[in-house]
Amino acid sequence: MAGDQTKKTVKVTLVKSVIGTRESHRATVRGLGLHGLNSSAVLEDTPAVRGMINKVRYLVKSEG
Repeated sequence: MAGDQTKKTVKVTLVKSVIGTRESHRATVRGLGLHGLNSSAVLEDTPAVRGMINKVRYLVKSEG
């Protein structure tokens, strides 16, 4: 089936510094593939990724 080529994605951008945040939140940001301020990553839209974004929603902006 051709449905494999149309996987949904979400773009996540780090908009606030992780300085002074909890270590688990910093680890979540790193797990999303974000390294520095204003860095972005395009990720597959899965429940696990959505949960990670929700955990650090005050640090990131997501679109898509």
